[in-house]
Amino acid sequence: MERERKEVYFDNSATTRVFDSVRDVMIKAMTDDYGNTSSRHIKGVEAEQYIRDAREEIAKSLKVKEKEIIFTSGGTESNNMALIGTALANRRSGNHLITTCIEHASIYNTMSFLEEQGFRVTYLPVDHNGHVSLDALREALCDETILVSVMYVNNEMGAVEPIEEIAGILKEKKSRAYLHVDAIQAYGKYVIRPKKMGIDLLSVSGHKIHGPKGVGFLYVDEKVKIRPILFGGGQQKNMRSGTENVPGCAGLGAAVKEIYRDHEAKVNHLYALKDRMVQGLLSMDGVTVHGLTGRDSAPQIVSAGFEGVRAEVLLHALEDRGIYVSSGSACSSNHPGVSGTLRGIGVKDSLLDSTLRFSFGVFNTEEEVDYCLEQLRELLPMLRRYRRA
Repeated sequence: MERERKEVYFDNSATTRVFDSVRDVMIKAMTDDYGNTSSRHIKGVEAEQYIRDAREEIAKSLKVKEKEIIFTSGGTESNNMALIGTALANRRSGNHLITTCIEHASIYNTMSFLEEQGFRVTYLPVDHNGHVSLDALREALCDETILVSVMYVNNEMGAVEPIEEIAGILKEKKSRAYLHVDAIQAYGKYVIRPKKMGIDLLSVSGHKIHGPKGVGFLYVDEKVKIRPILFGGGQQKNMRSGTENVPGCAGLGAAVKEIYRDHEAKVNHLYALKDRMVQGLLSMDGVTVHGLTGRDSAPQIVSAGFEGVRAEVLLHALEDRGIYVSSGSACSSNHPGVSGTLRGIGVKDSLLDSTLRFSFGVFNTEEEVDYCLEQLRELLPMLRRYRRA
């Protein structure tokens, strides 16, 4: 008898299915109100209103000023603008940058580029739970430090970094350095207040919060000295030239509105899924869950190592049964290799190539978790026997 095939999508940290409200407003912006925001006629005015509404919704979610929001093509551009734009604008004040050893490729590779431009970069270590060393930060800070960039939530294992304590150390040391936070895996999961938390720049991507791909934003505190990295028609007050992506921005605004509606209930749902998954995984032989769990970690990510089974083999075995997961960051999967995050937290060698990431979204259910666990219980012994043979 043929096995019933379900579809279970547990790769929400790679991308998410959009909310219906996002789809609807994007279709309207593409088919009815399709003007260019730079045009002076009514079609341009209608298009501009979508941008205004989205910027207002985002600013409200962060309790910041609307003029402090710059729309971008997504998280990678937001991170590039934050790092390159701030580094170049403040070069006369110093040439030292600080980040961590477990950052996303869009931070790590941008830092490598800045090193080529003559900047000095310090990469802070993390402990076995993925938390950055605050003592190392204190030691690394100096008069030449102009920027500290630390992710809010690690995209591979869900470690939550102590952002407010980091901001406190900068204040305690009377450092002139700006604090940039890659909040791409945190925004929508946490209530973030940059002004209160001491965050100067914050990167967000739309498609991680059930919004569209190809759009995001960078929050830049009005006091930050930053320069553009794209040049052209001077849109967005000369900070990000290029015709605005009106449907994308409209969809992003709708996603922000929806993700923060009944926010606590959404987060509690994610934690319930995560707890159920973690408990099930830990009941299996040869399975290790990396980092902290429960409320000490992000609500949507579970990273687990499966002794004796290659991650890619298990990933495709699950795929055959309609379950979609990841073997790490989606952005790094195009460049196969050992995860810097897993090495950074000291994962033993036997699990470096045997780790999968399960990441949840608001559409997932407990029944889907149970189905996934059931398939893992069946697959793991078979795959281990096959490997030994």
